[in-house]
Amino acid sequence: MKVFVGKRKTVFLGMALALAFVCSVCAVGGTGAYAALYGKPTKKLPIYSVETLEKKVAITFDAAWGVDYTDAILECLAEYQIPATFFLVEFWTKKYSSYVTKIHQAGHAIGTHSKTHAYMSKQSRGEQESELTSSAKAISDITGTPVTLFRAPYGDYSDSLIETAEKLGLYTLQWDVDSLDWKDLSAGEIAKRVVSKVQNGSIILMHNNGLHTAESLPLIFEALLSKGYQFVRADHLIYKENYEMDVTGRQHSLA
Repeated sequence: MKVFVGKRKTVFLGMALALAFVCSVCAVGGTGAYAALYGKPTKKLPIYSVETLEKKVAITFDAAWGVDYTDAILECLAEYQIPATFFLVEFWTKKYSSYVTKIHQAGHAIGTHSKTHAYMSKQSRGEQESELTSSAKAISDITGTPVTLFRAPYGDYSDSLIETAEKLGLYTLQWDVDSLDWKDLSAGEIAKRVVSKVQNGSIILMHNNGLHTAESLPLIFEALLSKGYQFVRADHLIYKENYEMDVTGRQHSLA
C-alpha cells in the first residue's frame, strides 16, 4: 500500500507540474513575453546595432552643447578619412549653423537629436511630431538634404515616439557601444571602452563636446582599423527595408 501511495503521489506531482507548465506558457503568451523568449521584441525598439558578416561600424556624435572640441574632431575624422554621423539638437543647429555646414560639406551624415533635448517619451504624439519636424527642417534648411536619422535625447524612447519618427520617414538609432566620454574619462579609458566592446555592425556613441573625445579618436581609429574594421555612416550601415529586430534592438536582414 505504501508503495502504491508513493507512486500515486509521483503521478499526481507530474501531472501538476505539467499543468503548471502549460499554464505558464499560456500566461507568457498572454503577456507578450512569449515572443521575447523566441527572440522577437514585444515593443517598438530603436536600432542599437546591425547583424552583418562585414566588419563595418558607425561612429556617431551627439551635439547639444558647445563646439569647443568640434574642430579637432572634424580634423581627426578627415586625417583618418573616417565618415561619421552627427545628431544635432535644433538650438545647437541654429546657434552653430557654420558647423552644420562644415559637417555636411565634409561628407558626414546628419540626423536630428530633437528640438529641445527633452524626455520625449513623456510627450504627446503631437509634441513629438513637432519636435522632429522642426528640428529636421532646421538641419535641411542649412544642408539642403533631407534628414532620415533620429536619436532620442537621453536614449529615452517609447512606442509612440518610434512610430511618430517612422511616420515622418526617420529611422530611430540608439547604440550598443557607449564611450561614456561625457563623464570626462581620459582618452585612454574612452578608447579602451570602445575598442573592447565593438563588434560587426556596432553603433558607437560619442559627443562632440566631450573633454577628451577628440584625443581618444586616434587611439580608437588605429586600434579598430588594425583589426580590419571599416567605418561607415550610420545611414549606410543600417537596413532600410526587409529587416526584423531582435530583443536587443539588433537589425537582421530578411533579404
